[in-house]
Formats: sequence, structure tokens, C-alpha cells
Amino acid sequence: MKRWRIPAAFAVVAAALLFVLFKGFGRDPHEVPFMLKGSPAPAFVLKPLGGGQDVKLSDLQGRPMVLNFWASWCGPCKYEHPVLEWGAREMGSQAVFMGVVFEDTEDNALDFLRRMGASFPQLMDERSRMAVDYGVAGVPETYFIDAQGTIRGKHVGPIDPQTLAARVKELSQPAPASTAEAARQR
Repeated sequence: MKRWRIPAAFAVVAAALLFVLFKGFGRDPHEVPFMLKGSPAPAFVLKPLGGGQDVKLSDLQGRPMVLNFWASWCGPCKYEHPVLEWGAREMGSQAVFMGVVFEDTEDNALDFLRRMGASFPQLMDERSRMAVDYGVAGVPETYFIDAQGTIRGKHVGPIDPQTLAARVKELSQPAPASTAEAARQR
């Protein structure tokens, strides 16, 4: 009678493990579900890095936007930055590219950009209020906002050129029905 307990326990553990593996495989780890997908992008007013006139989300609406949160101390951000520079040069006519400095000093961020290049505007999120509003968990994180101001997606970690190009292209396509409906209901 006790012999069946060990195989049954093994079968239960194996089934649970297979379920976990099945649910995890085939998914892009950079596709992180988050509550803001399909929602209007949270408004912001930030100062440009190095000074200048405040930048407001409302001033940028009407064009798709690529919004990248980064920091000079972030190793993956150093890897990703040339991709964003390329994207801003190659796809800047299709989308506004904006960087947002996260949990960093202005001096460190300016030094990083002097070394790495700065072909698109950078904003200072001094108290991380914008990062909290957007649900940033760490850097780098890139948000894709359509011309109507709706967040279409989020990429966690350093983005590659192919993914960036595909995401910018998606921003010019009509929003999926569920995304458009969710934006109208808010």
C-alpha cells in the first residue's frame, strides 16, 4: 500500500515542474506584463539635462515616442546606448526619442553622454517621480507610446536594433482593438 505513494508523489512533482516550464518557455523575458499597457501615458514635466525649457508630455503628443530610462552607473545601459543613438538617427522621423536619467546625478549623466554620444533629448527625473508613475523597476527600460499618447509596450533590459525597429514600426500601426478600447474607457 505504501509503494504507490512514492511514484504518486513523484508524478505530482513532475507534473508541477512541467507546468512551470510550459508556462515559462516560449515567452520573451523582455516582454514584462504591466498595468499601463493600453493606458494613457502618465503626464510629466521635466527639465532637460544640462538646462533649458521644461519638457511636457502634452507638448510631444501627436507623434509616437520612444522613452528610455537609463543611468550612467548601469552596465547594460552602456551596451544599449549605441542602439538608441542609431535608432534616433535612423528612425527619428518616425518617433520622438527621449532619454530619462534615473537615480543618477546630472554631472555623471552629462559625462556619460559626452563619452557615448547624445543625439536625442535627455531629461532629469530628479526625484524619480516619473519613474514611479511609469512603473520603472530598474534600468534600462524602454516605453513605446503611440501618437495618441497610449503606452503600447515596454522593453526591460538592453534593447537590440531589430526589436527597436520592430517596436517603432508597430507604433505607426493602428492600436489593437483591446488597447484602443482601454484608452477610450479612461
